[in-house]
Amino acid sequence: MHALLPFFLAMITVIVLLNMLATKMKVAYPILLVMGGLLIGFIPGLPDIHINPDLIFLVFLPPLLFFSAGAASFKEMRKWWRMIGSFAFLVVFITALAVAIVTNRFIPGFSIGIGFLLGGIVSPPDAVSTAAITRFVKIPKVLTTVLEGESLVNDASSLIIFRFALIAVGTGQFIWQDATVSFLWMIIGGTGIGLLLGWIFVQMHKLLPTDASTDTVFILMEPYAMYWIAEQVHSSGVLAVVAGGLYISKKWLTFLSGSSRLRAVSVWESFIFLLNGIVFFIIGLALPDIVKGLRTEGISISTAIGYGVLVTVVLIVIRIICCYIAQLATVIFRRKILPAEIPRRAYLVPLIMGWTGMRGVVSLAAALSIPVMYNGVAFPQRNLILLITFVVIFLTLVVQGLTLPYFITKSNVFDRRLLIDSSEDEQDKKIKSGLRKEVRTFLKHKYDNGHLQNSVVFQKMMQHWEENEKADDDDWMSEETKQVYIASIEVQRRYLTELNKEPDINEDLIRRQLYLLDLQEERLKLG
Repeated sequence: MHALLPFFLAMITVIVLLNMLATKMKVAYPILLVMGGLLIGFIPGLPDIHINPDLIFLVFLPPLLFFSAGAASFKEMRKWWRMIGSFAFLVVFITALAVAIVTNRFIPGFSIGIGFLLGGIVSPPDAVSTAAITRFVKIPKVLTTVLEGESLVNDASSLIIFRFALIAVGTGQFIWQDATVSFLWMIIGGTGIGLLLGWIFVQMHKLLPTDASTDTVFILMEPYAMYWIAEQVHSSGVLAVVAGGLYISKKWLTFLSGSSRLRAVSVWESFIFLLNGIVFFIIGLALPDIVKGLRTEGISISTAIGYGVLVTVVLIVIRIICCYIAQLATVIFRRKILPAEIPRRAYLVPLIMGWTGMRGVVSLAAALSIPVMYNGVAFPQRNLILLITFVVIFLTLVVQGLTLPYFITKSNVFDRRLLIDSSEDEQDKKIKSGLRKEVRTFLKHKYDNGHLQNSVVFQKMMQHWEENEKADDDDWMSEETKQVYIASIEVQRRYLTELNKEPDINEDLIRRQLYLLDLQEERLKLG
């Protein structure tokens, strides 16, 4: 183990350096990670690292899904739930079916069951990859919401397909009645367990005398607990993590202190970034063994890469077709939910959305979790599935990821007025105005008639809020006045919590203001 420590330290260093390079080049870091993992995997003399496939899901998936659920806006997802649901379930199944049919037809030895297994692995677009790539280009809020919601929920649907296909291939049989009952239990049971555990964890944070450190540790444990408990009763651990993560995210404003929120966000961002990097490097390190296994099975590398290109083309074409069908169905049946201003080149929107189907960590983790042996027999086509999965991820990240910003910019499909949301500016002004009003009302009603009314400090604080100016020096603030200031911050938090219940208020703006309040409170406590 000690001999591997320098290698792990070097791997983490390379991951950090690649992220720095990606930031400098204004390229999504998953693109460089997957390229770096590919190159490093073929460096001679690297130590052999073998990871138990059963641990892949448990170690990597729960925190990745939990973090994505926490970053998503439940309010926006609820607004566009029809489109998100259709992409997360219907499109995933259609994609897996298309992959199964094509691979069964063109790849020797690929049964329909193995094709469905591969389809379940490669069908879900990756939330982290999509978010990282779209960060460098502006797209309308509705498309961002649909992409984030889809990539969050479709992980659960694709992995359910993957699980059933894995059992069918391993046992050689598939009983529809049992599968239907299991499918319903996985969805209902997983969602219910996630919501129940999310509620329990929120109560623990509220009732226990926790601080920022213990809150952060609890939050790191929660996705693993949700996943493990759900899996023990044979329901969907993925759905449990997603449902629990969304519930906790919705209650985020009410059960954590400002210090806990600031520290938890900082720790989680670093943790998730490290997990993403490690997964890409694992597949890179596993490639030499995969290539060796393919050669043993008599499959040439060029042939295997050709299969990967074929599957990638199927994925892209099916997604684009589904996007055009979704646009047509929306125009015919749900026209009233369309935005007031339609893009000038609306016919290109499904093409752009279809081009956002980058695959990533979830597909890698699913492929790596395929057991080497199943019921004492070598799992069929495992090495070929792994290589095809890597080719799909590599091509979608590099080709689609690098060209997507260019296509959006050059096509002018989105009018500048649609990218600059005027309603968001109005909401931001409303929030800030409401916060100032709440603080002035709070200070006047609670302290204006007390002994602080003649205090110069109190008058300065009132002037601060009335003129909306930040004080240049905090040295004049006494401990008593500091407590008043902190109390006024808590009033603003309550106002934001109530304001967030309004359906038309952008939740991202609420979170931004909450983050600023947390920073103000932390600065006061440290000052």
